[in-house]
Amino acid sequence: MQELWKMLTSPRHLIFFEAAARLGSFTRAADELNVQQPAVSAAIRQMEESLGVKLFLRAHRSVCLTPAGERLFSDVSVALERILASARAVHQRGQNDHVTLSVSTAFANYWMVPRLEAFHDANPGIDLRLQTSDRDPDLDAEDISLGIRRGYGEWPECESVLIAPEVIYPIASPRVMAAAVNLTTVPNLLHERLIHLEEPIRERPTWKDWFAHHKIQDQAPKAGLRLNDYALVLQAAMAGEGFAFGWRHVTRQLIAQGLLAAKTEWAWRTGAGYYLVWSKRVPMIPQAEKVRDWLVTQAETGGETEG
Repeated sequence: MQELWKMLTSPRHLIFFEAAARLGSFTRAADELNVQQPAVSAAIRQMEESLGVKLFLRAHRSVCLTPAGERLFSDVSVALERILASARAVHQRGQNDHVTLSVSTAFANYWMVPRLEAFHDANPGIDLRLQTSDRDPDLDAEDISLGIRRGYGEWPECESVLIAPEVIYPIASPRVMAAAVNLTTVPNLLHERLIHLEEPIRERPTWKDWFAHHKIQDQAPKAGLRLNDYALVLQAAMAGEGFAFGWRHVTRQLIAQGLLAAKTEWAWRTGAGYYLVWSKRVPMIPQAEKVRDWLVTQAETGGETEG
């Protein structure tokens, strides 16, 4: 660190450098940092003198990085982002702040909400906030404590634990299921009304994939109602609009309550799963650790993690 101190003279210079490089302007960097423009110019000049190399090419109203500047910026920007993430976590720890859980609308409505009373009974005083999204957010960039993601448990920026394996079977309202008198083999489902999930961003299996798993590839699934949110798909299925995908971990309680019926013998275990994820880089506050452990216990005691 002594060598770094001699080469840079002040850690403030790194912040001035990062802002000027990112914004392409000493003036805009000064505005962002709430300092005078000459202070930024002087800091950059001192860095260049200490390092013995030009970091910027100056133009009349803008600046651009030299190759040496590009090399330094690539590392400095990453390092400062990590420092910022750690500072946010430490600040959150000191503030005894809330815990944010990012989930899909369907997971929130049909998995989490029925368990909220039990959660608050077991964890009084924890401010848990559900954030629904149609995409998988960047946990660090958006200050999210925990999230649920579909995948295979391999995210370079996240730790993860399996909440539920992906198991899919056809579901419908009990009335629609009972009316499908010829539903004795999988191919006969091709003749029923199907509800299709077409999410705009997240990648999800389709009816075509499900039929292909059952070795039915020569006929296209019947066209039907198309919706972009799984919570809407479940509402449509319960309303009798046709057959839908039933993700086991979301629909299990609805089936037990008699709101839906399922052909569980036609289940497809895709090999993917739904994982609870959290940042590898940002230390987890104690409240978030308690939420994580509670969710894992719920999944285990509820049989969700069974294959």
